[in-house]
Amino acid sequence: MPDPLLIVCGVDRDAVLATGEAAAAADPRTVLVVHDLRRLGEGVVTRAVHHEGRWTTTALELAHGCVSCTLREDLLPLLLELADDDGVGRVVLLLDPGMEPEPVCEALAHVVPDGREGPVTDVLDLVGVVAVLDGERWLDDAGSDDALADRGLALTDDDDRTVAQIVVGHAEFADVLLVVGGPEPWERVRRDAVLARLAPQARRLDASGAAEVPDVTPVLAELHPDARRGVPDDPHGPLLRGQPPLTRDVGVSLLHVGLRRPFHPQRLHEAFDVLLTGTVRVRGRVWVASRPEHALWIESAGGGLQIGMAGRWLADSLAWDDVDEVRRASASLRWDERWGDREQQLVVLVHDAEPADVVAALDLALLTDDELALGEDAWRAFPDPFGTTHTDPCDELEGPVVPSEQRGEQA
Repeated sequence: MPDPLLIVCGVDRDAVLATGEAAAAADPRTVLVVHDLRRLGEGVVTRAVHHEGRWTTTALELAHGCVSCTLREDLLPLLLELADDDGVGRVVLLLDPGMEPEPVCEALAHVVPDGREGPVTDVLDLVGVVAVLDGERWLDDAGSDDALADRGLALTDDDDRTVAQIVVGHAEFADVLLVVGGPEPWERVRRDAVLARLAPQARRLDASGAAEVPDVTPVLAELHPDARRGVPDDPHGPLLRGQPPLTRDVGVSLLHVGLRRPFHPQRLHEAFDVLLTGTVRVRGRVWVASRPEHALWIESAGGGLQIGMAGRWLADSLAWDDVDEVRRASASLRWDERWGDREQQLVVLVHDAEPADVVAALDLALLTDDELALGEDAWRAFPDPFGTTHTDPCDELEGPVVPSEQRGEQA
């Protein structure tokens, strides 16, 4: 049976390390693996491995200073070596604060290093992802537009991701949320209401009053049967994962917006001013009139937003053979005689805004009856700001649209 592999992420480097050390103290056959990427821009990565009570540190010089090179050239081969070591009983991978767990898990499951027959997940069992959250400031970070560079967390000089993108992504993708530190009671209640809607299936451990970080590994045996365990969501799958509460609580709401006519591209762009104010997360697939055959994927965290391609709608018959049976069945259940499977499906997590304002902004972005009557040929001529890689706030646009499977950190 494969040895278990656990991933721990968080923006507090010391708290992530303490979480790994607690797991190692509970099981001496545990190996901790850490890659420090603070000198990544110089092409230097520091790898540290803890086994049998001692740390071994190695400085690595990479041909290209990027996360993908770190994964492909060092981390994945190292994990495969540890899987073959009879003295190793469990591996705990501690991510650098600037790393996001989703692309790491993608690499573990799909990238085959040179000279090997399969990926890491063939020989190590990815049992879960733990996100260590700074309980005192997490909610403020999740709603902000602060840049990673302002916190010293950017991996390279051109890393323009935000703190919100990291902390929201950590919590949303995790199976276990380990909360360290805490705010005043009212803010704690609001934070917990957001987390209950952002990651409803995750087990939450509050260690804010504990003298030491607890060992989280026993909780992994108690995860929800449908826990993510490192598997990303399908862009065309259900958006409400794990049945989160839809009622409003302490000013926090989760809106599921489903609409059956296309957005005007320019008015949708203008609606972002509302969508990115007072929200923690906006995610989902949208139908823009100027490109009726393509689904776009929208994903925001705090005050920043990314848009990429999510493939073709099944209403375009060329796409039917390219998707699995689950998507075809789901689309059939919602099929519209005129529009097929084309629709707006968005989930908006609101923590400091009026839900009615969000819904009104989206309604105003839809085509009017007169615009709808013009037909698809006319729609394609509408001004379209989404023809290029798009992030908000946007001063300028550049480069090609990012495919949906490349969402997240780009190396």
